[in-house]
Amino acid sequence: MKLMNERPYSDPEAAARKLMELAKGVEAVQDGRIHIEKINAPFLFTLKASGAEFGAGIKYAIEKGWMELHESGTYVRLLSPGDNLMSG
Repeated sequence: MKLMNERPYSDPEAAARKLMELAKGVEAVQDGRIHIEKINAPFLFTLKASGAEFGAGIKYAIEKGWMELHESGTYVRLLSPGDNLMSG
């Protein structure tokens, strides 16, 4: 008997891919900005992921060059169209 369910976003790459999917579904505002709460809230509350999984996913996406996080932490900006997302 398993005491704990597998967490689907415990892998930073899986979390980053889900965050990219969420970000692509949000209409960007000024200069391609996507307010962080537009991806944070669904990730944490709808998908029931943890804050640590969110942080690891954002970090992974930044390291891969998929998105950038503003130094204020209030918004992200997608850097690639995502066509190469599944290949790397």
